[in-house]
Amino acid sequence: MFSLQDKVALVTGASQGIGRSTALALVVAGAKVAVAARNAEKLAALVSEIEAAGGTALAVPIDVADPAQVKTGFQQLLAKFGKLDILVNNAAITRDTLALRMKLEDWDAVLRTNLTGAHLCIQQALGAMLKQRSGRIINLTSVVAQTGNAGQANYVASKAGLIGLTRAIAVEVASRNITVNAVAPGFIDTPMTAPLPQELKDKMKSMIPLGRFGSDADVAAAIVFLASDEAAYITGQVLDVNGGLYMG
Repeated sequence: MFSLQDKVALVTGASQGIGRSTALALVVAGAKVAVAARNAEKLAALVSEIEAAGGTALAVPIDVADPAQVKTGFQQLLAKFGKLDILVNNAAITRDTLALRMKLEDWDAVLRTNLTGAHLCIQQALGAMLKQRSGRIINLTSVVAQTGNAGQANYVASKAGLIGLTRAIAVEVASRNITVNAVAPGFIDTPMTAPLPQELKDKMKSMIPLGRFGSDADVAAAIVFLASDEAAYITGQVLDVNGGLYMG
């Protein structure tokens, strides 16, 4: 396991799925973790689980689409830990429908949370990272940002935008020893995919060379690597975690 001893991390969208697994993996690697999401009850349960296992965690209930909440959340984190070494932008929502029928409010809501939310968090994180001249920023994009997907124009646009944002910020802050990368999961077994009909799941699995859905832990392991010192010479990249579904 890559060591993150004495590092401080913030994970958005940490109440379930990939975000929750990532927070737990970062703690196992030695980091202190602030967990952010809208569901305060789930965050409190996660913090209790981390602390019961001997880790250090802070619940930061925020909606990343709200600039004021993001600013307050980062202030709470810095007041407790005094620094921020790792930012994982994982918070995301979906409002799926065909492009012809997509309401403007559904387009705006997805872009505001998935892309603008990441931008707002990066702005706050950079204030701390630039001063300490080090940091890791990891954005969760998606395989559909690379392949496209019918009925998800807003989601695909937001996740493709994250790839562009990743590369732009990577260039801006490289001289300060801050790396910025993206992780692009494929089909992952999460609460978001659980309700899908079994027939559709079987069809999706048949498209994956490794023959299975990924797990939250598969994605979390990639994030821990990119957050580690061993990934210090990697920036502006997209790490695919998709079982071979897309080989770009």
